[in-house]
Amino acid sequence: MKILFYADTVFGFGGVQRVLAVIAKALSDEHDVTILSTDTDVNLSMYGYGQSKVKFEYITYQGNRDLEFYFCKCISFLYKMVLPHNRATSKLYSYSFFRPSYKKQLIAKVNGGEYDAVIGVHAFLSLHLASIRKRLNVKNVTAWMHNSYDALFEKNNPYLPGLKSFFSNEMKRLDGIVVLSKSDASLFRDNLGLECMTIYNPLTLEPRGKASSEYKKFLAIGRFSPKHKGFDLLIKAFANFAQTDSDWTLEIVGEGEEEFIYRQLIIENHLEKRVKLCPFTKDIQRHYAGASVYVLSSRWEGQPLVLVEAMAHGLPIVSSDLPVAKELLEGRGCGIFFNCGDINDMALALNRMASTTKWVEMSENALQTSSLFSVENIRQQWIQVLKRFTFQRFS
Repeated sequence: MKILFYADTVFGFGGVQRVLAVIAKALSDEHDVTILSTDTDVNLSMYGYGQSKVKFEYITYQGNRDLEFYFCKCISFLYKMVLPHNRATSKLYSYSFFRPSYKKQLIAKVNGGEYDAVIGVHAFLSLHLASIRKRLNVKNVTAWMHNSYDALFEKNNPYLPGLKSFFSNEMKRLDGIVVLSKSDASLFRDNLGLECMTIYNPLTLEPRGKASSEYKKFLAIGRFSPKHKGFDLLIKAFANFAQTDSDWTLEIVGEGEEEFIYRQLIIENHLEKRVKLCPFTKDIQRHYAGASVYVLSSRWEGQPLVLVEAMAHGLPIVSSDLPVAKELLEGRGCGIFFNCGDINDMALALNRMASTTKWVEMSENALQTSSLFSVENIRQQWIQVLKRFTFQRFS
């Protein structure tokens, strides 16, 4: 098969970027794989692309404040503020959501490559493809959703506010939709009438070293983006926990715009000697192997890749009770849950894990669970999905 991934940021640090690299490289062993990226900062040394068979194409959308721009703005305003949301008005809004001149660029890029399958990485880029589906000479166009249903539509400041009807109508144009959890597949089906397939993200790194309970260190990893990872909640919960514990420490690895907020919380709670913020590194394994427990404090997630990585290093998990986290961990004897967003309940969970006598058993269970997410297992699932829709469409 000749496969195209359509993505935005490819060469930055992030879970989606790592997963895309692993899947694209794995598929390229037997298939012709290209990534079409909107990236302008190209770095093929990232994620080993330079040593892989994966090819790259680039597309840049440059628009002026011309008649098309203002016409699209008017349509967008009418759809969001005046018009009813139905199939007809959604089709009208698709005109403004992705400018006609941009559509021409994308159609030329896709059709010029004579691909068998095209995969949109993320909701926005999948919507781009949906808006031009009828004009693409491609057997299979599939959306690959990396955000949860709640993150797109239900949380505070959702990614697609007020666009459920538009999203539902547009995505039905595609041949397939892949989501990261069974719970999300149910939400997309029940609320939007969209049938989705679940393919979990694979383990994207080679584990090096193994965690130990002797370190007495909690670990959390992720971007310091507004609200998402809940590191503000974690620092407050650790402050509560630290009132009755003097041994354990907390390490948070990441970068982003909320770093100042976290540093202020650390100072306010007099945790300078017990909470450490570390920048992202290519050697993330040393952080996993140097910890005792992984903490997922997120307010929402698609599929938290860090859970799989942590378990692959033998780390037991303390996690917010997000549906996807419970789907991955519940009944496997390697983690405990707290009520999402509840600082006091998180502090209690930290205390339970710090005082557990079953750390060794939980660590072994974590290692066993991580084996379910091997690259080869996930690669085979992707091949089945791509072949199913590619050949089913023209059978």
